Amino acid sequence: MARVFLIVLDSCGVGEMPDAADFGDEGSFTLRSAATSPHFSMPNAEKLGMFHIDGVRGVVCGAGLGDAASDSFDGVVCRLAEVSKGKDTTTGHWEIAGLPLAEPFPTFPKGFPKRLINALAKETGRGILCNKPYSGTEVIRDYGKEHLETGALIVYTSADSVLQIAAHDSIVPTEQLYEYCEIARRLCTGPYGVGRVIARPFTGEWPYTRTPLRHDFSLEPTGDTLLDVMKRAGLAVRSVGKIVDIFAGRGITDFQRTTCNEEGIDVTLAIMKEDFEGLCFTNLVDFDMKYGHRNDVDGYAKALSYFDSKLPELLAGLREDDLLMITADHGCDPATTSTDHSREYIPLVAYGPKLEGGVNAGTRVGFSDIGKTIAARFGVDNTLAGEVIPALMP
Repeated sequence: MARVFLIVLDSCGVGEMPDAADFGDEGSFTLRSAATSPHFSMPNAEKLGMFHIDGVRGVVCGAGLGDAASDSFDGVVCRLAEVSKGKDTTTGHWEIAGLPLAEPFPTFPKGFPKRLINALAKETGRGILCNKPYSGTEVIRDYGKEHLETGALIVYTSADSVLQIAAHDSIVPTEQLYEYCEIARRLCTGPYGVGRVIARPFTGEWPYTRTPLRHDFSLEPTGDTLLDVMKRAGLAVRSVGKIVDIFAGRGITDFQRTTCNEEGIDVTLAIMKEDFEGLCFTNLVDFDMKYGHRNDVDGYAKALSYFDSKLPELLAGLREDDLLMITADHGCDPATTSTDHSREYIPLVAYGPKLEGGVNAGTRVGFSDIGKTIAARFGVDNTLAGEVIPALMP
């Protein structure tokens, strides 16, 4: 009864891609930036080969890496270049699952068109504030008081293809905010078809605090993904964290949303104790949401170190035919002036009891090699993009 545990360290990129300058991300290297913190310690990831990945070895250094100069490691590693022209969560995850985008999702660097904003105001019955790219923490600080006085919704975007709606939970109950986001999701199609509509509830007194009840409303995938083909084949597809939202609930057999990295890891460990055949797909969002976007190098380093401290438990939970895969979906360098995602390679670190370790599979073109390989391990017929990574086959 084979199982694959695919864990996304959301935004943990491993260096700028060749076209990073086209996205304003020249010099970005999320993992390297986190490693500059005195709180960074990842000896278990080093043992699996994280710091032997192309472009990482000899560049990333920090406390607790063990003998990073050694050629000996236990896993199979590589870095992957994104072929879709994007650097957002939805694009990254869809490509991991074998569905790269031919055209990027639309972005709105000058705010959303009046036609869309007016339609949203009419259907929600509320005014609209902001309507421009903004940091999520700064937007509630700058517009929160006016929101509380008027009841108008705070609508904003970023460099990514997102429409975000923030509201204080005393003015707009969170469930009602979700309803407003569902309205926005219905309106955001065609030229307004953003990858995600995101509910951003906040609470408390000025300068206010965002609650952990964020909820993403994604477009439905435009073609088959790994999740679809596995579910059709009768295999389990278990979602932990925001995976269910990223894929609009499609191709998933059961899910559990989480409020933090710690909970996501604990849920994954609990699933490891259960009998099933198929995929457990976990997203750990705190790296991105709490630390990357807030330019918090120490926070990012502490989160990576915590994950590393849980790696021995994750490895101990693997059964004979299991495979653990650790990756990312884009970058979000906490040391750059930008608070947005960055155009970076992503890592892949894999380990299984039957896997021959010590293999660096180099630099691969397309995140889709991850999904293609998982489908191949289960013998699932598919037309997914990507190439199988031979070193990860049983």
